[in-house]
Amino acid sequence: MNGAEALVETMLASDVSVCFANPGTSEMHFVAALDTHPEMRCILCLFEGGVTGAADGYARMSGNVAGTLLHLGPGFGNGWANLHNARKGHSGIVNIVGDHAGYHLKHDAPLQADLDGVVASVSQWVRRATDSSTVAGAGADAIRVARGGQIATVILPADCAWGESGAGALTALPPVAKHRPDADRVAASAEALTLPGAALLVSGPGLYGQGAKLAGQIAARTGCRLLAPFFAPRIALGENAVAFEMLPYSPDHTIEFLSDLSRIVLVGEDPPVNFFAYPGKPSTPDPAGCVLDRLCYSDWDTMWTLQTMAEAVGVDGSEHVSRIKGKKPALETGSLTSEGIGRCLASAIPDGAVMVNEAVTAGPGIWPHVNFAASHDRLNNTGGSIGQCLPNALGASVACPDRPVFAVSGDGSAMYQLQCLWTAAREKMNITFVIIANRGYQILHAELQAQGAPKPGRNARAMFDIEDPLLDWVALAKGHGVPAVRADSEEKFAEALEQAARTDGPFLIEAPI
Repeated sequence: MNGAEALVETMLASDVSVCFANPGTSEMHFVAALDTHPEMRCILCLFEGGVTGAADGYARMSGNVAGTLLHLGPGFGNGWANLHNARKGHSGIVNIVGDHAGYHLKHDAPLQADLDGVVASVSQWVRRATDSSTVAGAGADAIRVARGGQIATVILPADCAWGESGAGALTALPPVAKHRPDADRVAASAEALTLPGAALLVSGPGLYGQGAKLAGQIAARTGCRLLAPFFAPRIALGENAVAFEMLPYSPDHTIEFLSDLSRIVLVGEDPPVNFFAYPGKPSTPDPAGCVLDRLCYSDWDTMWTLQTMAEAVGVDGSEHVSRIKGKKPALETGSLTSEGIGRCLASAIPDGAVMVNEAVTAGPGIWPHVNFAASHDRLNNTGGSIGQCLPNALGASVACPDRPVFAVSGDGSAMYQLQCLWTAAREKMNITFVIIANRGYQILHAELQAQGAPKPGRNARAMFDIEDPLLDWVALAKGHGVPAVRADSEEKFAEALEQAARTDGPFLIEAPI
């Protein structure tokens, strides 16, 4: 058994059975090892950003570790942006990245780069295999770390992959125990939530399933406000979901939103911070004098903290938890708008859908309707690096093959990961891609104004708009094997969603607004 074979068997023994990949020459022995283990599902993405973004979506929806296979420093660099998003979303990912054989490095081959440097810049844990006998151990340790919601990377030199491993594969290691806050601190924070002006800000597993239920019961028992971050990694919404108040995106709106608070208890979430600095405005939106109680950090044991807090405030199951009451809006006629997209989606999505959101400027018109649709999970762009939506949808579909996935993205963002359409077609994924064609990076117009800069002139408009020539998303989709239609009215958009529901495999709707 060589090092690559030992690594694949170690991954399988640790229940890592999906590998999103874009390999090269240095990884051929690992590819050969994957080929002899059909129980490992291997999914090719045509760009490394698709690989890492898909792994992120898979980890969020499965709760399991996702594996990736990347090629040298340039390949890892191509996947860096979506690993940044995954890191901000606390997704557990194990990257296997090949490197030149050790004796070849001194020749500075054309593809040689500072692999250790680029890997370390986004990974929370890194190990370089030093010989074939260390490969399986590195893999087992990486998976153990990734189970805690971290990015772990194994650098696999080619000679370590093809050399005899000696020890062979390793069995799964127990997960690293997550840190828990002191019980007295939990009790004190729980007591503080009963005071006027208190709020509980939750993220991670506290936004869906049992975690959301516990958070809702705590809020009901104490009377505090229950908050969720704007870019929640995963949150349950729609009919009967626990009703969280989501922080706004705009700094001015967030300042107003939090203005009546004197204490915010944070469980699984960091203190609120504005996405950018703006002239004359504070970097953080919390009110002056507001106490930020960082009870449970994002990599600590969120579920234990919520359970302990629930016990401390006397949760007994009789609480009237505030939940979302679903409603389907009436559709309108006329030209398509972001609000029209929201109305149609709210009327069309089935119970149990997964919504992947990268509708930045169109979002305020869409999500207020979809929030009250059938029960669904929503994935958001946690790190702000655009191009997350399409690959996240791939990973969500692999994790939840029986759940329909909707990827809602602006056209500028979607162009970053256009190649994901091909993977969706090849794997026959049940994904409806909604591409909002507003013909530009419209968020930049808003940011230019927020920064106090002059109105855009010729050069600024040339950097913001993508109108000359216009992108033809129907043609682009069909060129990747995905059937598509263009819908420029609310009636046509509703019909397109019906057509997508009848279609086996992926379907794309271009929605010009």
